Amino acid sequence: MKQPLGKKAFPKIPHLPGSRTGSSDRVAPPELARRCTERATKGDVIVVQEKLDGSCVAVARLGAEVVALGREGWRAAESRNPGRQMFHRWVTDNTGRFAAVLRDGEWLVGEWLALAHSTRYRLAHEPFVAFDLFTAAGALATDALDARLAGRFARPALLHRGDAVSIATVNAALGEHGGHGAVDAVEGAVWRVERGEVVLHRAKFVRHGKVDGALLPENSGRPAVWNWSDGLTS
Repeated sequence: MKQPLGKKAFPKIPHLPGSRTGSSDRVAPPELARRCTERATKGDVIVVQEKLDGSCVAVARLGAEVVALGREGWRAAESRNPGRQMFHRWVTDNTGRFAAVLRDGEWLVGEWLALAHSTRYRLAHEPFVAFDLFTAAGALATDALDARLAGRFARPALLHRGDAVSIATVNAALGEHGGHGAVDAVEGAVWRVERGEVVLHRAKFVRHGKVDGALLPENSGRPAVWNWSDGLTS
């Protein structure tokens, strides 16, 4: 087996000061934190979106093939995880939609919300929410990505756009249950530093009290909790 992209599909996002971190997480450099929350660099556009709690996945176009991937860059079809297997089936059923927005060598990254990890959702949309599209020039900024997707896929709830914005202001905009039907408290938010048509940096804030994978069977000792099902996984 090899990674079809030759690398991971999406990097880990560093945490802003005060965010709940785990042992493998890293904190954003002070300069980036200030740029996001206090004073943006001239020319920056700061976009803040709801951080969703599911499985980070991607869809790549490699020649004529449309491939479902996990964040680590491996094919979802080869995963033992039932949520990733379900994602592969869903992408297979929606190949034409991805082919319409992706050019050869590009990949679209999003959150797969079918299997509940720590947050349950009453979804009013399909379980895939797209948040980044990688091209040869880098990840597309929000306006460029929205134009490319043309409403074909759900997008994370927009909490702020403009100058730097504080964590407190974003948390107030996010509320307790966010914009995607969260039954439990939402996880947090992602700050995007954009310029022109590309994303320069990202940073995130995760609320304290969030326990990674709390609802997954391997952690809870209970059956899986599904926010959405294709009828082939139980």
